[in-house]
Amino acid sequence: MHLKMLHKKLFVFILFTGILSFTFAQKARKYSNEFLNLGMGASGMAMSNARVAGTSDLYSMYYNPAGLAHIKDAFQLGYMHSEYFAGIAKIDYLGLAIPLESEKRSLGLTFYRFGIDDIPNTLFLFPSGTDNPPNYDNISRFSVGEYALLLTYAQKFKIEGLSVGGNVKIIHKKVGSFATAWGFGIDAGLQYRKKGWQFGLTARDISSTYNAWSFSFTDEEADVLQATGNLVPENSLELTLPTFTAGLGYKFNIKDKFYIEPELNIISNTDGRRNVLFRTDPMSFDASFGLELNYKNIIYLRSGIGNFQWISQSDGKDKLQVQPNIGVGLNIKGFHVDYAFTNLGESEVFYSNVISAHFGFPKKKKSENQESL
Repeated sequence: MHLKMLHKKLFVFILFTGILSFTFAQKARKYSNEFLNLGMGASGMAMSNARVAGTSDLYSMYYNPAGLAHIKDAFQLGYMHSEYFAGIAKIDYLGLAIPLESEKRSLGLTFYRFGIDDIPNTLFLFPSGTDNPPNYDNISRFSVGEYALLLTYAQKFKIEGLSVGGNVKIIHKKVGSFATAWGFGIDAGLQYRKKGWQFGLTARDISSTYNAWSFSFTDEEADVLQATGNLVPENSLELTLPTFTAGLGYKFNIKDKFYIEPELNIISNTDGRRNVLFRTDPMSFDASFGLELNYKNIIYLRSGIGNFQWISQSDGKDKLQVQPNIGVGLNIKGFHVDYAFTNLGESEVFYSNVISAHFGFPKKKKSENQESL
């Protein structure tokens, strides 16, 4: 009876979010909140983010919230820092995951920032018009930051190997003193594991995440923008349509020493034609593949390919380009340090070194008296 009621509620929720997504489709902006698609944690980024099926630590809050149900530590705490475009852009991540009683439910909290700092503001470089010489003392500095706060809940079901989870996320964006945005969205995920096989499904922004923009230019700033042929933006609503990802993997166990874990992810975007592997409309399809080699859960070697792009050539034809990633990891008594080398383009300027670390605090062992109780 309870299961039937759950199915009915789930159907109503999916139907409602689907209608909501369709209703606002015309207002949706392609690549909205794209900063949340870069990856989280060096372990997953080394595998080209192909972690929807196999994720089982605090990074599950990003890749698939259902994986958070598999945490066995008292709690996990993690941090990541990476820089892109020769250090111009920076990403910082802080995560906390806590299993609840009976180890069937878990809660998690994630803070994520993508920012560019120390940007020169040249609006008043020319004090009284373009005919006057520039006054460099009028240059000020500002920052652009995109923030995300995720609250995650995951739960195991009575069906062995089945878990579900979800995120409630709050988005905040700030462009100096000129503009701010607040947004809200929901993610959902599912995992099923049996006899080494791993299957995962995520629906990111299933509620159609929105960002409400508010602009606050002074009259003087607005005059400069209009005088230089620029539009003064007005308050607006930006929508992010759902993205669905399905993952399939298998964990090979070789004599309890070596583990080999390949995974394939298929990503479907619903915001129209994108320059990805399969460029179709209104949905585009991309793929990523990751591989992890593991020795006694101590040493990890990882690699992956993804981010397929079609690049126009001089002969008028398009050439498919793929992004390779590699990485290593080390686990010493629950302290994990991971490194990823990612290639965001053909130029060396775009090579990025990503380092992340997380620690799983072990649960206290029960005494013999407690076990007897």
